[in-house]
Amino acid sequence: MFSIGDFAQLGRVSVRMLRHYDALGLLRPAHVDPASGYRFYRAEQLSRLNRVLALKDLGLTLQQVRAILDEKVTVTELHGMVRLRRAELEERIAADTARLLRIEARLRTMEREGHMAVEEVVVKRVPPVRVAEVSAVAASYDSEEIGPVIQPLYEELFQRLGRAGVAPSGYGISCYEPAEDGSVVVHAGVEVAAQPSPEHDFAIVDLPEVEKAATIIHRGPMEQVDATYQILAHWVEEHGYRSLGLAREVSLECPDDHEGWVTEIQLAVTTG
Repeated sequence: MFSIGDFAQLGRVSVRMLRHYDALGLLRPAHVDPASGYRFYRAEQLSRLNRVLALKDLGLTLQQVRAILDEKVTVTELHGMVRLRRAELEERIAADTARLLRIEARLRTMEREGHMAVEEVVVKRVPPVRVAEVSAVAASYDSEEIGPVIQPLYEELFQRLGRAGVAPSGYGISCYEPAEDGSVVVHAGVEVAAQPSPEHDFAIVDLPEVEKAATIIHRGPMEQVDATYQILAHWVEEHGYRSLGLAREVSLECPDDHEGWVTEIQLAVTTG
């Protein structure tokens, strides 16, 4: 089972949202520790979370979402709802495009339920690496919160590197750090061979070795990464591992066309 923090990160939602869903009876934890009150979830509960998020993104209230889920709505019926809503969303301003991508990603994940390819996951050691990075805070783990924060960060990072005459020496690496208030510190970094300097307007840090990481390759825009995270979550639980902290995202290929992006997700794990 996963702690509420780990489940929130793998499901790409906030801890606050999971607690709210619990209070409404939309998504109960699989287990609540009677002594500490800590909530724990199973990977199989990502299926219900997918449905909640897809229906919510269609514009339904949480009360309506609960009523539909209680009626055990099918994926086929959800497809019908999405097609109807798609016609409405396409008439709205460009800002709604990101919402459409999230809905499609959730639907593809639901279609793959029971057919997730575990052979896509590789466990390996990740060596230490030096990166130049800039950071900012996102309100939560939600995809809609992370994307608008990390994209400008990378633009700013490469501008600062250019002014400092520091050339990237490898891949871009994104890291995430949870804050006590439920927000997330987003670190946008890229491999460099430079030394730290007080003259830099960016940080140079050494990311530590990860002795054992469960890794998976995501192909396509990061707006659609949720399905890849959920394949990884199922694999980790089914193979008796436990996640340690939040995943790193390593940008292996970043062409102008985001459909051609190749990103490796690295999740530190342990057994027992």
